[in-house]
Amino acid sequence: MRSFEGFLSTTFAFLVLRLCSVTCDITDGNAEHLKREHSLMKPYQGVGSNPSSQWDFWGSTLVTSSYVRLTPDERSKQGSIWNTVPCYLKDWEMHVQFKIHGSGKKNLHGDGIALWYTKDKLHPGPVFGNQDQFLGLAIFLDTFRNDLHGMDRSFPFISAMVNNGSVSYDHGKDGRSSELGGCSVEIRNREHDTYLAIRYSKGRLTVMVDVDDKNEWKECIDIGGVRLPTGYFFGASAATGDLSDNHDIISMKLYQLMVEHTPEEENLDWTKIEPSVSLLKSPKDNVDDPTGNFRGTPLTGWKVFLLLLCALLGIVVCAVVGAVVFQKRQERNKRFY
Repeated sequence: MRSFEGFLSTTFAFLVLRLCSVTCDITDGNAEHLKREHSLMKPYQGVGSNPSSQWDFWGSTLVTSSYVRLTPDERSKQGSIWNTVPCYLKDWEMHVQFKIHGSGKKNLHGDGIALWYTKDKLHPGPVFGNQDQFLGLAIFLDTFRNDLHGMDRSFPFISAMVNNGSVSYDHGKDGRSSELGGCSVEIRNREHDTYLAIRYSKGRLTVMVDVDDKNEWKECIDIGGVRLPTGYFFGASAATGDLSDNHDIISMKLYQLMVEHTPEEENLDWTKIEPSVSLLKSPKDNVDDPTGNFRGTPLTGWKVFLLLLCALLGIVVCAVVGAVVFQKRQERNKRFY
């Protein structure tokens, strides 16, 4: 009986530690190492086209002392800003403070912001102001619904896409055929600060949002099996069409995550990795998924915790029932003899 109690104590302690690791996964921006050469902050020094600049911009982008406006609230505008220093960190986390606002009423605004970690920079194109068939990672903050048949999700919608250069972003379907996951979030015309965090560590991509003025992160996307090379560039872009909005970047802060890797991983040439995702199903399965999320993604920390908790409860119930049945049989045998 004591050994069974010890087993329960050990299992409970493991579950508590697991729960803590899940809830404390995103850095608060203080415990990790800020990489200034990859960060964009007020008063935006080092922004421009001169050789010593670490950030360069294109199109309708306007740099002020308070914000970087990728597009004004005007039709048919495109703008972007890019870090000109390639990032060679294996594990990182990007915190983005942004603001999307304008005079358009509900459903009469667009198109949104895209955050990039790609091989090429400053290449204008049709995907939120950047090139299509890119190499790398994109996080889309899409504020306008193009697919009138996709009424199972509300907009704005945040999604992720990893591309090896062979896939086109389908605007008509709001990128659903190539997305890896996403969530609906109210990010437009908020009267308080809005933030998004992108974490890439040990092959796992996590996107969190803090948009409710509660100073806490909420999980939006959590995907395992993601492979991204080093040596790519961070950037942000935005576009407007017939409808418009102000798309502002307030800051982009990159933190290095201190993570141990195996000797094999350390010896790997990370610059030669091809962007990819090891999925159980094709992202195209999202077309039939009413939640808009990828159904074959690995279990998140919360799901693992709940499964372990259910398994523990099942073991306890079986043990109690077995003990009661065994005791009843013993009493019956004693009466028989």
